[in-house]
Amino acid sequence: MSPSPAGPQDPGAATARPGVLETRLTTGLSREEFARDIWSRTALLTRRASDFCDLFSAGAVDELVSRRGLRTPFLRVAKNGTTLPDASFTSPAGVGATIADQVDDTALWREFADGATLVLQALQRTWAPVGDLTARLAAELGHPVQANAYVTPPQNRGFDAHYDVHDVFVLQIEGAKRWIVHRPVHPDPLRDQPWTDHREAVAEAAQGEPYLDTVLEPGDVLYLPRGWLHAAEAQGAVSVHLTLGVHAWTRYALAEQLMRAALSELRDDPWMRGSLPLGAAGPDDATAPVRARLLAAVDGADPAPGFHRARRGGARPGPLGPLAQLTAVDHLASATPVRLRDALEARLHDRRLMTCVGWLDFPEADLPALTRLLAGDVRTAGDLGLACARRLLRAGVLVPAAQ
Repeated sequence: MSPSPAGPQDPGAATARPGVLETRLTTGLSREEFARDIWSRTALLTRRASDFCDLFSAGAVDELVSRRGLRTPFLRVAKNGTTLPDASFTSPAGVGATIADQVDDTALWREFADGATLVLQALQRTWAPVGDLTARLAAELGHPVQANAYVTPPQNRGFDAHYDVHDVFVLQIEGAKRWIVHRPVHPDPLRDQPWTDHREAVAEAAQGEPYLDTVLEPGDVLYLPRGWLHAAEAQGAVSVHLTLGVHAWTRYALAEQLMRAALSELRDDPWMRGSLPLGAAGPDDATAPVRARLLAAVDGADPAPGFHRARRGGARPGPLGPLAQLTAVDHLASATPVRLRDALEARLHDRRLMTCVGWLDFPEADLPALTRLLAGDVRTAGDLGLACARRLLRAGVLVPAAQ
């Protein structure tokens, strides 16, 4: 059996109904139009895209920093363009919670009152509504998505002009923030090409005429492709905004997997494992035949297995409640509603179901049911067969449909 096509689609693929992108982030612009005209090409400002009060708020900020026992790196603090040391806002949390790097809300308040910006990182892991949104958006785009919240006091900014190595959607939640955006000095940077590699060029470009100089108010959304320069400053009140970071898979990443597959094949070639001649002053004499074999290996290489492994390795599966899971296993019946766990990067290859939480081999008789599961056509444990459903529940691949 060939690999199942199940999995995220590219941003230009059609969907059955409008998703997060159309309904909340690019209102008035279809997914197809965004993919064709905007994605990875240019900045986009959408006024009054959505009411985001269901996602996040100032109250959520206070709860997270004062009641949730956050630890670094889930929070960082920046002032005057510099990230403060963790020790300036963390401390042990008292009896029974003496871990040294928990947020100290008193120290944090003093830094904030003195003009520091609070950055709540990986918010998809600590605030459920944001986690649900990022999971849905990642499934639509076919690229991983994470979320940070930036909380900036009035008339302050956290960071100087810089660029990110991922695309971003900026969602203004509360207050207002002025954004100054410039075109890239290094278009489409890779993940290991940060803005600090081009610090002088970034600083020079930031002095020029901006591509966009605007104030975001609650409900506004700004999309910036990776590499676009930006700096932001809160206006007359505390500003709270979410940044959804889209860590796009690139052609370079695919090329890396292609080369790895080719080199893996060449390890089994005795001639390629042979030593260069004695007295060789350099590789010049051997380059032509080695290049020929390398090109042949690249031409015949299949990057898919490595690429999908990388995708699974970068994926964080959807939530799994152990108590609900145990109840589902103990009370499993044909009518028990079940579904594939979110964000598993699940694929069927021959008789092996591969996911980001591990792999399972299945008998031939189970393959049609597994194919239906990956296609979204399974609704109950009986649709899969009780033995297969129980095994998938125990492995954390299947979850109760209500979870």
